[in-house]
Amino acid sequence: MTQTDREPGTAALPANPWPALWALCLGFFMILVDTTIVTVATPAIMEDLDAEVNSVIWVTSAYLLAYAVPVLITGRLGDRYGPKRLYITGLVVFTLASLWCGLTDSITGLVAARVAQGLGASMMTPQTMAVITRVFPVNRRGSAMALWGATAGVATLVGPILGGVLVDSAGWEWIFFINVPVGILAFVLAWRLVPRLATHDHRFDWLGVALSGAGMFLLVFGLQEGQQYDWGTITGPVTVWRTIVAGLVVLALFVWWQARNSAEPLVPLGLFRDRNFSLSNLGISTVSFGFTAMGFPLMLYAQLVRGWSPTQSGLLLIPLAVSSIVLAPMVGRMADRVHPRTLTSFGFVVMGASLGALALVLAPDTPLWQLLVPLGTLGIGSAFLWAVLSTTANRNLPLSQAGAGSGVYNATRQVGAVLGSAAIAVLMDARLVASGLGGAGGGSPETAFASGGLPEQAQAAFSTAMGESILLIPAVLCIGLVAVLFFEGMKHER
Repeated sequence: MTQTDREPGTAALPANPWPALWALCLGFFMILVDTTIVTVATPAIMEDLDAEVNSVIWVTSAYLLAYAVPVLITGRLGDRYGPKRLYITGLVVFTLASLWCGLTDSITGLVAARVAQGLGASMMTPQTMAVITRVFPVNRRGSAMALWGATAGVATLVGPILGGVLVDSAGWEWIFFINVPVGILAFVLAWRLVPRLATHDHRFDWLGVALSGAGMFLLVFGLQEGQQYDWGTITGPVTVWRTIVAGLVVLALFVWWQARNSAEPLVPLGLFRDRNFSLSNLGISTVSFGFTAMGFPLMLYAQLVRGWSPTQSGLLLIPLAVSSIVLAPMVGRMADRVHPRTLTSFGFVVMGASLGALALVLAPDTPLWQLLVPLGTLGIGSAFLWAVLSTTANRNLPLSQAGAGSGVYNATRQVGAVLGSAAIAVLMDARLVASGLGGAGGGSPETAFASGGLPEQAQAAFSTAMGESILLIPAVLCIGLVAVLFFEGMKHER
C-alpha cells in the first residue's frame, strides 16, 4: 500500500531541501571516489602485495560488481524501509569495510573487503536520487540533479588525484583509511539533515537478483580473465568462451524473468517505455565505461614510462577536474532550459575527441602540455554528460517509481564501469603481448617492478600499447552519442 508523502513517524518535507542533498552528496562522493582511486595506487599495491596487474584490476572490478548487482533491489529497499535508513546502514557497512581494506595484507583479502565496500555503496546510491525526486519540486529538480551528477563526475575525476597524494605521503592503505573519518562525518550529517520519508510496500525479486548477479559475474570473469588463459581452458571442460556465453544466457534469462514476473520485477521493464529514461541509461553506461577504463592505462603510462610518482600522476587530472567543476553550475542551469540532445551530444563529441587525441600522443617524450590539453577538454565534455543524463533519465518518472528508477539507472551506470574495467584489462594484456612485452620479457608491469623500472628500450612500445587500449573508449562513446540524438523534448509537468 502506498502511503502519502507525510505520515506518522515521518518528518515534514524541509522548506529548504538543499542541506539534506549536500549531506547525501558527501557520502555519495566518498563511494564514487573509491571507484577510481585504486587506479593510481595500482603499481603500489602490485609491489606491496606481490600481485599481477589483472589481480589488482579485480580490486576495482569486485567493488563494481558488488555495487552494481544489489543496487537494483536496494532502491526498492529504500522505498520499503525509508531512504534515510538504508542510506545510513549502507554508510556504516562501507565505512567498516574501508577499515578492513586498509588492514588487509593480501590481494585476496583486499578483493574480499572491496566486495563488502561495494555492498555498502549499493545501499547508499539509489537513496540519493530517490530523496532528490521526492523533496525537490519539478522546477528545481534539474538543478538538484545537476549537483548529484556533478558529484558523480567530479568524484570519478578526483579519485586518482587524491589517491596519488595519499599513496605518496602515507601508503596505499590510506586510500581506504581516509574513508573512516569522512564516513563518520557523513553519518552525523545524514542523521541530522536528511528527512524521514514515507515508505511504500514492495515485494522483492530475489530470483532476479540471483540471475543478474550470476550473469554479470560470468560475463566479467570471462572477459577479464580471457587473456590470462589465452582464451582457452580455465579448468576441465570450462573455457573462457563458454563462461562468457553462459553469462549472456543467464542475463537473457534474467530479462525473460523480468518480463514474466507479474508481481513486482527487479527491473520494471515498463520504465523503458519512457524513451529518455532508456536512452539516458545507455548513455551513462558508456560514460561510466570510459572514465573507469581510462585510469588504468593512463596511470601505468605515467608511472612506468614517465617515472612520475603517484601524486604527480594523479595531478595530471587536475585540468579535467577543474574544467568539470567550473562548468557544472552553468550546465545545471542549462539542464532545465536547453534540450538534452543538444547538451549531451556536445559532451559526447568533446569527450570522445579528447580521449582519441590523448591516446595518439602517448609516448616516452610527449610534452606535458600535449597531455594536459586533451585532459582539460575531457573535463568540458564530462560536465555536459553526468548531470544532464541523470536529470533527463528521471525527469518523467512518477514518484511511486523513484526508487526503482534510481536503482536501474545506478545499476546501469555501474554495469558500464564493470565492463570498462574488464574490457580495458583484457585489451591492455592483448596489446602488451602483441608488442612483445608480456610475460618475462622485461616490458610487463610486473617485471618492471621486479627489475626496478621499465627498460628504456621497452618504453615506446609500452606507451603505444597503452594508447591503443585507450582508443577503445571513443569507440564505445559513439554508442552513447547515437543514443542521445534520439532524446525527446523535456516534460516539466507530471
